[in-house]
Amino acid sequence: MTDTRTDWSEHYAQGRGFRPLGDEEKDLLAAHAGVSEGSGRALDVGCGVGELSVYLASLGFAVDGVDFAEAALERARTEHAGMENVRWLCLDVESDDLTDLAEGGYDLIVLRLCIAFIRDRSRVLHRLAARLREGGVLVIITPVVEHTPQERRHIALNEDELAALTDGFGHVERSSVQRLAVLSLRAPAASFSLEEKGRPEPQAVFGAAAVITDASGRVLLGRSSHGMWELPAGRIEVGEAAPTAAVRELAEETGLTARVEDAHVITLLHDDRLDVRRVTAVVRVTRWSGDLALPEPHKFVRWEWHDLDLLTALGSIFTPSASALDAVWPGVIPDLPAVISYRLAVDQPTVPGEPAEAVRLRQAMAQTVIDGG
Repeated sequence: MTDTRTDWSEHYAQGRGFRPLGDEEKDLLAAHAGVSEGSGRALDVGCGVGELSVYLASLGFAVDGVDFAEAALERARTEHAGMENVRWLCLDVESDDLTDLAEGGYDLIVLRLCIAFIRDRSRVLHRLAARLREGGVLVIITPVVEHTPQERRHIALNEDELAALTDGFGHVERSSVQRLAVLSLRAPAASFSLEEKGRPEPQAVFGAAAVITDASGRVLLGRSSHGMWELPAGRIEVGEAAPTAAVRELAEETGLTARVEDAHVITLLHDDRLDVRRVTAVVRVTRWSGDLALPEPHKFVRWEWHDLDLLTALGSIFTPSASALDAVWPGVIPDLPAVISYRLAVDQPTVPGEPAEAVRLRQAMAQTVIDGG
């Protein structure tokens, strides 16, 4: 699967492109314009050689065409030389700083035929949605598995993956053009809901939740088959210690590996789910290795790294996972239901490579709790 900057640059340098923009797509995007000529601003993510960017400019938008493949932008500048109201930016929206984007935000953001190639899709969408002006819309156009040949299904999304893209948006519309799925997402909000599953069978259940972060301080969450975001977690087996259980569940659910010596119990959380006593050991894993996988697709749709300051925009979060996140970063998710916490350590373990901003956030929030805030 082509997914690196070098791969994509070679793709475009060889004169290749993507599916041409169809008339039905143009009509749909024109219907989303909704601004007076000359007053709107649009962002074309994964713009390639610029066909869509130029069309949006023809509708009266000032357009930022963004792609991480420099060869694509070189062709765009050449093929559309002299085109006004289009600015070409070499930028990876998944990992680069977005300060070069328009400071005043956008009325329309379009991701056409590129969302399947983005790993942390929900994080990226909320990162972009934060740059929508009031009343703005984010439009995703993508192939779907149902209408895509088996050998090309890596470029398409299934229904569960499409549903995950809508989390945290107040208004969602779905349509289709030329067998492509179109999602129109509006009203991103710093809101979320806490979700529960059915009643556990035992009278009491003891589980472990693994909290891990990447080099940028983002926390790993999975979109489960229950339609909510969850930490890697599960029940502690007979004779098993909580750190061992956390490391095992991390490997079984995500493919990532860690040593038990690098798994530290921060606190025990106790709450009641119906008539079941639920106890969760919150385990901070400070070192890990491997690549994210999906070894249990019947349990999880996908795994993503999420920014701490965007957790409240995720939509549905499994209640024990939300409480565990709050135990590590007090206050990061507000207004949680009451839970009894049996804290086991005053100071959290050091996490190699943890960004200073993540440390500052944790320490500041913890101090607020100590001070009675």
